[in-house]
Amino acid sequence: MHGPVQLFTVIALVSLPTVMYGGYALSGVLRRGDLTEKQRGFFRAGHAHAGVLLVLTLAALQLVEHGGLGDTVRWIVCFLLLFGVLAQSGGFFLAMLRTRVGMSVTTGGAVLLGAAMLLTAYGVAFP
Repeated sequence: MHGPVQLFTVIALVSLPTVMYGGYALSGVLRRGDLTEKQRGFFRAGHAHAGVLLVLTLAALQLVEHGGLGDTVRWIVCFLLLFGVLAQSGGFFLAMLRTRVGMSVTTGGAVLLGAAMLLTAYGVAFP
């Protein structure tokens, strides 16, 4: 493993403990009852998406590493994955703050992740 895949694998692995801490923080917020029911739903969704998407990223990075994509496209896929995960999960946290931008950011993250998956699929299909 080398180049962008190695770098972004490290970023994803280092990010996982922050998601784990988010689970701990979520339990405290839920116990205190500081949030409305809608805010709690967005907090849960943001946290859950972050964890699942980081695991998806780790799997996708392995496919990128062994697929037939050139170095430039690997960098693009890695950045799409990073910003896609941040936007997809972060948009829920923005929505929790009652901003309409939040769901637009979440949708943008889905588009970025979709593009990353399609490029990865291309690299796997045509090595």
